[in-house]
Amino acid sequence: MNIEDLRLYCLSFEGVTEKTPFGKFASRFDSVLVFYVCGHMFCMFDMDSFDGVTVKGHPDRIAELLETRSSCLSHRNMSRKYWIQLNANGDISDHEILEMTRQSYEIVKAKYSTKK
Repeated sequence: MNIEDLRLYCLSFEGVTEKTPFGKFASRFDSVLVFYVCGHMFCMFDMDSFDGVTVKGHPDRIAELLETRSSCLSHRNMSRKYWIQLNANGDISDHEILEMTRQSYEIVKAKYSTKK
């Protein structure tokens, strides 16, 4: 998975913005790039050590991936029920990572677009 291809993929979705918001907490987080739709996060990854992506998902799908894939992990700082870290170059394909990224976008957009 190429970092720039993933970035452009995320930006191709309608209404998406990107920011690096976590540097204010600690400078080591300056390199975390976060994608937003309707002002809410749907995807993030570290630009300096790009080895995967963190996305929002349906709890049942997250539970399934955590049980069946060694390269899928709970993200240490996000809700384990709704967020999952998908590590590249493991037993999850680039296609599945892109699919989960799109689903994450759709989940967040559906939830927050009706509230604005």
